[in-house]
Amino acid sequence: MSETIEQKCLSKGVKLTDQRKVIAQVISESKEAYGESDHPDVDELYNRVSKIDPKISIATVYRTVKIFEEAGILAKHDFKGGKARYEAMIESHHDHLIDVKTGEIIEFVDDEIEKLQKKVAEKHGYTLVDHKLELYGIKKKSQ
Repeated sequence: MSETIEQKCLSKGVKLTDQRKVIAQVISESKEAYGESDHPDVDELYNRVSKIDPKISIATVYRTVKIFEEAGILAKHDFKGGKARYEAMIESHHDHLIDVKTGEIIEFVDDEIEKLQKKVAEKHGYTLVDHKLELYGIKKKSQ
């Protein structure tokens, strides 16, 4: 089982106030509650957090997300659409397919794409050390 956000905060020395614990809990549980495609923005996180503790301000959510991101606990994604979206930092690599109409985000791993990216880097004289792939599309209508 992977570490929760709260466990990651403790292991990285990030101080956990009661409000940060609530925010960490909501982020940790977001994939289970909202599905694998859940990459909430700060407004969505705030809406979820305020249902648990209405005293938490949106400014607190913004500050906490920034702290978690700087500590390497959250990954920030700037998918098209204007708002930064977040997910818990995980050890395994994956790419994203984003539906431009619905905003649905599909996480995937494709060995052929991984091999091709390394091949392209090597062709140009580089060793690939990192990458991120975002594909944008519109779902085809069922026939």
